Amino acid sequence: MSLYPHLLEPLDLGHVTLRNRVIMGSMHTGLEETGDWGRVAAFLAARAAGGVGLIVTGGMAPNAEGAVFPDAAGLFTPADIAGHRRVTDAVHAAGGRIAMQILHAGRYALGRDCVAPSAIRAPINPFAPTALDEAGIEAQIADIVTAALRAREAGYDGVEVMGSEGYFLNQFLAPRTNRRTDRWGGSFENRARLPVEVVRRIRAAVGREFLLIYRISLVDLVPEGQSWDEVTQLARLIEAAGADILNSGIGWHEARVPTIATSVPRRAFAALTGRLRGVVGLPVVATNRINTPEVAEAILAEGLADLVSMARPFLADPDFVAKAAAGRAAEIAPCIACNQACLDHTFTGRPTSCLVNPQACHETELVIVPAAAPRRIAVVGAGPAGLAAAITAAGRGHRVTLFDADARIGGQLQLAARIPGKEEFRGLIDWYATMLRKTGVDLRLSVRPDAGALAGFDAVVLATGVRPRPCDLPGAGLPHVLSYTQVLRREAAVGRRVVILGAGGIGFDVASFLVTGKSATEDLALWRAEWGVADPEADALRGGLAPAGPQPEPPARQVTLLQRKAERPGRGLGKTTGWIHRAHLAMKQVTMRGGAVYDRILPEGLVLRGTEGPELLAADTIVLCIGQEPQRDLAEALHGRVAELHVIGGAERAAELDAKRAIDQGTRLAARL
Repeated sequence: MSLYPHLLEPLDLGHVTLRNRVIMGSMHTGLEETGDWGRVAAFLAARAAGGVGLIVTGGMAPNAEGAVFPDAAGLFTPADIAGHRRVTDAVHAAGGRIAMQILHAGRYALGRDCVAPSAIRAPINPFAPTALDEAGIEAQIADIVTAALRAREAGYDGVEVMGSEGYFLNQFLAPRTNRRTDRWGGSFENRARLPVEVVRRIRAAVGREFLLIYRISLVDLVPEGQSWDEVTQLARLIEAAGADILNSGIGWHEARVPTIATSVPRRAFAALTGRLRGVVGLPVVATNRINTPEVAEAILAEGLADLVSMARPFLADPDFVAKAAAGRAAEIAPCIACNQACLDHTFTGRPTSCLVNPQACHETELVIVPAAAPRRIAVVGAGPAGLAAAITAAGRGHRVTLFDADARIGGQLQLAARIPGKEEFRGLIDWYATMLRKTGVDLRLSVRPDAGALAGFDAVVLATGVRPRPCDLPGAGLPHVLSYTQVLRREAAVGRRVVILGAGGIGFDVASFLVTGKSATEDLALWRAEWGVADPEADALRGGLAPAGPQPEPPARQVTLLQRKAERPGRGLGKTTGWIHRAHLAMKQVTMRGGAVYDRILPEGLVLRGTEGPELLAADTIVLCIGQEPQRDLAEALHGRVAELHVIGGAERAAELDAKRAIDQGTRLAARL
């Protein structure tokens, strides 16, 4: 009997049957913009072969003014259709089904020609939109319908119409962005006219045998958003207009509430999908922070949805569904929702990949095949770089021995897992432990090998990581001065008043660790209060925001976070998550200062040099987060004593604790050993 009977149950939609209840949700990868359709096909076909019921592509623009950015992918020419046909053929050959998402960005389009219901500039866009007239609206509808017809011509099984996340159709729905007084604005019926008309005309154009999904915003999470009553009314209208499935959308891109980051509790919004399911006859899809088959199965078993959508988990592991079906869920590489190689790449113009799985979106370039001649390989260091190298090399058939001086695997991942909001790293460590056993790696913990012990191996991979950079300030040796590792490992007591030196990623993590009592990531009610998220139905609030705003728990300590650079602390944090970390520390009343000039440390605190003389910051504890240095002493001893030596990860270059680079480097090295 299956462990996931609801998840793996087929869904008969009449004109099409999905082999299970799992959708690979839409996400922009940047692959389509490369023009390499073989690469796009390889990426999506791997997910189809891995068993997913339905793939939804990244958003395709229906016209130039609706493109998220200039030259974003669409379906405009015969050449485009031919390229997309390569993708759909590959997915179908792998046994899958695929729908194309039609995404009109409206005022989010990064171009001077962007259009919207009203000429109100989005806070995340430097360009103000042009308000559409009647003819302009009709032209947009026509282009969206044309995109659906071209998708059918290109071999897609259906389309998904993007009506959420603050994009074009959502902009017509919300009073925040629709100030019109004609038949496209004002009353709810008028504001809903455009999305309903789009669905109606697509259905009329493509016929009944073509899958039509509408992505509906369940909660906008912005002021003057939709009310829950309007959401349910719209759902019924979309159903009547001819949609087959309603997919859940959560929050606008400009919302100041995180919705998919790792600090958001799992299945945080599934209950809203459950309420929607109660008011329509269509299958509904739950989404956001669903990353294990257990979580997905529970949502379906509880009657909260008919299908579940997961996007980034299929970056982490293309075989998610196949492994779940085979009873091998422990082998599913976990999505930790870090955003570092997916959304951060997207928003900085780089092709998407995955911290956990560097092969994602690089299937044609990072090819991992069995080794022609298995070798004896030693990997020293069981942090992210060493773990990635060990399991990849062993998976190829090499005989791998992995050493670590610690009694546990994980290295710096163990520290990351202690940070409130980063609990998902625990699952990553567990997965590595599973894969070490699966691939037959000879694991030797609490062992610090010397050059003699490594001399007999065909190749040695040194992945010994980093150590905290020493501090040369006067007073740095005082007993109340601690390194970040001492704090996170709880090796020393920390006082009530804390000054942290260094405001990079480590400094922010340590600050969060010190000011947080119970982690809101593991308590949905606490998280909702912390971010000011209300119940959009019970509280009858537009946008689902609590009137009183965020109500965080009081900070556990008084913390001051300093950096030497004369700029806003946290500027170098992740493109899509940095604002969350800054907002969280601000809620916890952390003082953040740039341009600090450290002078000396005294028993009573830190002395800064200022233009008006020295300034004493009183502190019970000083925490040093001033950087790292490579820990590669063994490399010198190994030169000339081993046949082949590779130094990777932090041991090769000690920047911020960069698991993405470390795992990528370890994987790529092992792929060519």
